[in-house]
Amino acid sequence: MTLVIIAYLGGALTILSPCILPILPFVFARAGQSFVRSTLPMLAGMAATFAAVATLAAVGGSWAINANEYGRLAALALLAVFGVSLISPRAASIVTRPVVELGNRLANATGRPGAIPTIAGSLILGIATGLLWAPCAGPILGLVLTGAALKGANLETSLLLAAYAGGAATSLAIALLLGGKVFAGLKRSLGFSERVRQLLGAAVLAGVTVIALGLDTGALARLSYSSTTSFEQAVLDRFHANQDAEPATEVASNSSALPSSATPFTSGLPVEGRAPSLDGAVEWLNSTPLTTEQLRGKVVLVDFWTYSCINCIRTIPYVRAWAEKYKDQGLVVIGVHAPEFAFEKKVDNVKQAIGDFKIEYPVAVDNDYRIWRAFDNSYWPAHYLIDAKGQIRYHHFGEGNYLQTEQAIQDLLREAGSAAAESAPVTPEAKGAEAGPDLKHIRSGETYIGYRQAAGFASNESLRADQSRDYSVATPGLNKWGLSGIWTVGAEAAALDGPDGGITYKFNARDLHLVLGPGAVGKPVRFQITINGHPPGADHGADTDVDGNGIVTSTRLYQLVRQSGVIEAKTFAIRFLDPGVQAYAFTFG
Repeated sequence: MTLVIIAYLGGALTILSPCILPILPFVFARAGQSFVRSTLPMLAGMAATFAAVATLAAVGGSWAINANEYGRLAALALLAVFGVSLISPRAASIVTRPVVELGNRLANATGRPGAIPTIAGSLILGIATGLLWAPCAGPILGLVLTGAALKGANLETSLLLAAYAGGAATSLAIALLLGGKVFAGLKRSLGFSERVRQLLGAAVLAGVTVIALGLDTGALARLSYSSTTSFEQAVLDRFHANQDAEPATEVASNSSALPSSATPFTSGLPVEGRAPSLDGAVEWLNSTPLTTEQLRGKVVLVDFWTYSCINCIRTIPYVRAWAEKYKDQGLVVIGVHAPEFAFEKKVDNVKQAIGDFKIEYPVAVDNDYRIWRAFDNSYWPAHYLIDAKGQIRYHHFGEGNYLQTEQAIQDLLREAGSAAAESAPVTPEAKGAEAGPDLKHIRSGETYIGYRQAAGFASNESLRADQSRDYSVATPGLNKWGLSGIWTVGAEAAALDGPDGGITYKFNARDLHLVLGPGAVGKPVRFQITINGHPPGADHGADTDVDGNGIVTSTRLYQLVRQSGVIEAKTFAIRFLDPGVQAYAFTFG
């Protein structure tokens, strides 16, 4: 029930996010009409449709992807007709009389006896809006979607998605009630109801255009991320604090575990609960298995990561530096490798990754997510600090917050009895994909290629699941991508069935990364990349040269582009000279 309430609050916060802007015209077009017969059916249709579509996405079949794409196209056409009918019902009916008549009925503009009832028309508009709504995935929606990715579609996921959509519908209803009074006042006092109607029609068409161009999941998504994240994170933090807090008597009962040299210093960090067990790893690397009992008296940093995750990769330099700097002062760093893709479950792949990243601290291979679930974790990366008494005192999800995390490490070490004085924070040297992102210019988000989570597919042919098919692609729109050549698209990745196949993506970011593997045979795959049809030159990434050449030798994240000049939208293309490559996901920095 608590998670349902949190999901509901997360949805309600979307009213503060620029991501909501494209659908506001569809909602406010019902302003001034009956709340029960017009507003409520529309918002109910929108919420129910979003929850249903998001749940189907977790199932991951190609039929769900195709149905959603066709549904979005139909919704765009319907709402475009609705917008035209608001601007000029007479002119629109001359061009497309039968279809626009439906738009007029949905708008309930004519008042003729044959018009579709307001409730049914509003419900249809709500369903169309639900098909188009793409809320930005902040911490709360990310928590729900991550659970769906790990557990698959289930009743809990559907309930949480419905609660999220219900929260958004509630905040929109409140805004609409207030807006309805404004519109009614304008009509009464200024007498230009027809002009208001036309302006609403223009706004509806603008919303359709924004969504059709993908701007709702591009530029607006980036603006939205910073607008509500702090609020959502505060809600989640309060939830975790209430869920994990233990009675003070239980905490005090372990005071004997403190070293006898403990200083009077006490950190102001709150007690978030008892640290759970580290049992359940299928294998430990760089160490024998560790237990919470063995670690009592030490300060422990638990880092949840997976080796192809770009956010995790950019965090590794800091975790590595903390492990080295504070190892003699009582800090133990433990990496918990919880895989996202199937190839990350292969222990040999994890061994190679920790060698590539020069990780020397212990790593627990958590292929069964037992440690992940014990911590009730939902994020990559995630950091938990455990004090000398075995209590969680600090956590942080995602990249960043490095200064605060290191300060928390120093505080807990001093509290445990370390005599080391406070020192300047680490400044690790990060190269290639480990370097921090250029957040100011990122307008593209993580994009999966496997059909289970594929979005933005723009090949001329529809995506076909688990079947070999010849694809082609022209120049896609911003944040759209397509395949060329003969590919088999699986749940997690697309596999190239013959030589000379490629992927094209129009992106806007400094860095472009692509998770690639050589396929089941393991034979290296040569490739070449271009940017706007030309070799990358100075804009090449760590895994390509100035001519765009590279080679896939293992399954990992490859940095293919790092723009050195003005950051702007560009068309990236990669052509594989050999068959067998597997492509998983694009990420950006």
